[in-house]
Amino acid sequence: MIIVVEKSASGYKQPAPPVSRKAIYEVLRKLAGSKQLYVMMLLPILYFVIFQYVPMFGIQIAFKKYMAVRGIWDSPWVGWKNFRKLFDSYQFWQIIRNTLGLSFYQLLVAFPIPIVLALAINSANSRRFRKIVQMTTYAPHFISTVVIVGIVVQFLSLRLGIVNRLIEAFGGKPIDFMGKAAYFSSIYVWSDVWQNSGWGTIIFLAVLAGIDPQLYESAIIDGASKFRRILHIDIPGIMPTVIILFILNFGHIMQVGFEKALLLQTPLNLDSSEVLQTYVYKVGLASTMTDYSYSTAIGLFTSVVNFAMIVIVNQIAKKIGNVSLW
Repeated sequence: MIIVVEKSASGYKQPAPPVSRKAIYEVLRKLAGSKQLYVMMLLPILYFVIFQYVPMFGIQIAFKKYMAVRGIWDSPWVGWKNFRKLFDSYQFWQIIRNTLGLSFYQLLVAFPIPIVLALAINSANSRRFRKIVQMTTYAPHFISTVVIVGIVVQFLSLRLGIVNRLIEAFGGKPIDFMGKAAYFSSIYVWSDVWQNSGWGTIIFLAVLAGIDPQLYESAIIDGASKFRRILHIDIPGIMPTVIILFILNFGHIMQVGFEKALLLQTPLNLDSSEVLQTYVYKVGLASTMTDYSYSTAIGLFTSVVNFAMIVIVNQIAKKIGNVSLW
């Protein structure tokens, strides 16, 4: 018999309920019986530890003047200097405005379209038609972003692009889409809709497949139209998932897809295409005067803002809809 001693609120030590050796043996036996599952868990745990937690050690670079020859530990501390440099930069507010504008535009357009597409696919009568639509909309997701950008640039080319050829066919004048800053956000967001909307429907279709079929049967007996079934069965059924994904998407409000933004950039559209991620790349890696401390400070600032936003939106969702991440 093993006696566990705990300290009470009054300060006196009182024995806790005894834990028998048999109970301990049962716990160990259950753990041993599921050892295959724990082995399967080991790889993802190691992945997160090595690639997500260990790199956090480098966050201190944001508060130092990092020198590669001296290493992280021996580099001198500079306090908030790198953050003040960021906030005092003449580009700071423009970059923040571009990043937030692009993120909100993407959230407003690219987030609801997979939901609508999933509802439409789920409501289609023909199973063959549903499969064709799914395959057609999924396909662009598996194409490299570099290839997608290449296709977009070719389509919107001023001289040879099919879009400008159509504009000319209807009597209009060619538009330099890639050379005007005003068009960058729309090109970025709608190309992302084309590439990822079909893939985004997967989780919603999975949730819709789990809705009790008896609800549909009852609605049909009561004479509910297909639109009414979508409105009163499908949408409430997927709403908790929609809220959770919305919270997660809001947690990346300061992170815009770096690769596509960089590839779509031209010297003529920098006023709207320069976002935090491309700025960090140019300052931290592409510049002749590489400044790792400054780029780390920008990354830390971005992460803190994202964390604050996900906490705020999670609390709002919890109070309004009783659905939250925690």
